[in-house]
Amino acid sequence: MAAAAATFGIRSVPSNIWLHKFGARTAAASIRSRSFTTLASLSPVEDTEDIQLNVIPKEDARESVSSTSNNNNYESNKSYYPKRGQTLELVCESLAFKGKGVCKVADSGFVLMCDRALPGERFIGRVTRKKDNYAEVKKLKTITPHSDYVEAPCEYASHCGGCKTQSLSYEAQLKAKEQQVCDLVVHVGKFSDQEPEFAGVMKPIVPCDIQFHYRNKMEFSFGPKGWVPAEQLQEKSTDECVYALGLHAPGFFDKVLNVNKCLLQSDSANEVLATVQECWRDPELGLSPWNVHSHTGFLKHLMLRSGRNIETGLPELMVNFVTSSDNPECLRPLVEKIATIPEVVSIVNNVNTSIGNTSVGEKEYTLYGKSTITEILRGLTFQISANSFFQTNTRQADVLYKLIEDCAFLKGDGSEIVLDLFCGTGTIGLTLAKRVKHVYGFEVVAQAVSDARQNATLNFINNATFIEGDLNKIDSTFASNLPKPDIVITDPNRPGMHIKLIKFLLRLRASRIIYVSCNPATCARDLNYLCYGVPEQNIEGRYRLSSLQPVDMFPHTPHIECVCSLELR
Repeated sequence: MAAAAATFGIRSVPSNIWLHKFGARTAAASIRSRSFTTLASLSPVEDTEDIQLNVIPKEDARESVSSTSNNNNYESNKSYYPKRGQTLELVCESLAFKGKGVCKVADSGFVLMCDRALPGERFIGRVTRKKDNYAEVKKLKTITPHSDYVEAPCEYASHCGGCKTQSLSYEAQLKAKEQQVCDLVVHVGKFSDQEPEFAGVMKPIVPCDIQFHYRNKMEFSFGPKGWVPAEQLQEKSTDECVYALGLHAPGFFDKVLNVNKCLLQSDSANEVLATVQECWRDPELGLSPWNVHSHTGFLKHLMLRSGRNIETGLPELMVNFVTSSDNPECLRPLVEKIATIPEVVSIVNNVNTSIGNTSVGEKEYTLYGKSTITEILRGLTFQISANSFFQTNTRQADVLYKLIEDCAFLKGDGSEIVLDLFCGTGTIGLTLAKRVKHVYGFEVVAQAVSDARQNATLNFINNATFIEGDLNKIDSTFASNLPKPDIVITDPNRPGMHIKLIKFLLRLRASRIIYVSCNPATCARDLNYLCYGVPEQNIEGRYRLSSLQPVDMFPHTPHIECVCSLELR
C-alpha cells in the first residue's frame, strides 16, 4: 500500500488544518450520508451557557440561510463565518468523532458542528461558538427527523450526555462507526483504500450482542440543585429542581441532571439507585450534597459496580459512597436500606477531602460486606476494589480479548515473550500468560500495578512481571534489562502513544505489534508512524498493517475500540 508522508503533528492531529481542507473539499462534493467523517480530532466544545429554546418559523430560518449565502459567497470569500447567535436551517450530513453532527451552510460549504444532530436530520440551529474553520451550533428544533430514527427508550436520552445516539437504529450506529474508522485510516493514517489488499485489512465492525444493561460501572454525582432543560422549565415545580443525584449535564461540571434509572446498568444497580433516591433527601438524615462552588456539603458521588460470584456465578454489586469528610456513621441509614437488596455484597465509603471532583478517596471504609467483588474474564478471576480499573463492558471485553489473542498468533509451545504496554490491572497480559513464556507489563498508575500483581497471584500465574513506569517519559535505557519481546501489546489512553515510545518500538523491531485503541483518530496517526515513519524527523517506518478490527464496546455512544495487528517488514 502506498501512502503520502505524514503532515500532521507528532502528539496530536491538528484539527484546524484538517478541517480547513475538509471544508474546501466538501464545498463541491457532499459528504457520505449516515457516516462518520474524518473530523476525528475535533475536541468536544461544550456550551458554557444555557440557550433558551426559541421556535423559529421555517420561513424565517430559510431567509437567514439565504441571506447568509447571498452576502457571503464561499468562492469569493473563503474565510466566511456565520455570526454567533445567528439562526440557520441545516441538514446533518454525517457524524464526526464523539458523535457531533456535521452540517454545512447552504451554498457556502462552511462546516458547522452540532451535538445530537444525526445524519439526514433537518433542523433549526443557533450558532453558539466560532472557531478558525468551523462553528458550533445548538439544535433548537427538528424539522424532519433522520432516516434511521427509532424511539429512544430512555427518558433522559435527549438531555443526558451518555447515550447520544439512542434514537439512531443500532444497525445505523454500527455502519457509522465502521465508516468513521475506515475514513480515519485513509485520511489520517494515509493508507490507500484503492489498493486491493485494503479490503482484507479493514475488517467489519464486531457488534455488541447486548445494547442495554451492559455497563458494570456507573458513577452518579450529587448536586445542590437539579439541572432542568430549558424546554422543561415550565413543566417542573421549584421543588423538583432542588437537590439532585444523577449525571452531569453535557458541558457542565456544576449542573446535575437528576436520574432515577439508567438503562446502561443492571436492574439491581437501578434498584440501589432508586433506593438511595427515595431517602437521601430526608431532612432527618442530615445529608447534604456537595456544592462545587462553595466547596460545602457531604455527599459527592454514588458509584455502583457489578461483578459475579466465582462460585455461584450470580451477580454481586458494590456500592461506593464518596464523601467530602470522614463521617461514615452518617451513611448508616442508607446502608441499612441498601443492604436489604440481595445482590449487594459490598458497601464502602471513600473519603475525598479535596475540592476536586475525583471519586478516589484518601481513606476507605467498608460499611457492609466485603471490600472487593469479583469478575470472570477469559476464564480468569479478577478482584475489583472501589477504585480498580476494569473493562466497563465485561461481556464485550471477553470478545475483545479473544480478538487480541487471535492476533497474537501464538505458536502453542509457550516460547514467546510478551511486552504489555499500558497494561492497567494486567487483564490482557494475564489472559495470555498461560500460553507464553513470560509477560512484562508497564503501567504508570501504582494502584493498577498492585492490582495486576494481586490478580496474577489470585490466578496462580507466576510468569508475569508488572512494573510501574510512565511510558510518556521513557529514555534510551527503557526495557534494556528485559529480554527482547516477540509480541508487543500496546493499549494507550485517548492521546495515543508518545513519539518517544513509537521510536522505541521501531528500534525494538518485535515481530508483531498488537495496537488496542479507544480513539481511532490517534490510533490512525500512530499506525501511520509505525508503518510509514515520520520523514521530517528522519524516522523510518518498519511495520505492515495486516488487520484492523473495529469493536463496538459501548452501544448508543460514539466510542469505538479497535484491535490492530502489525507485522515487521
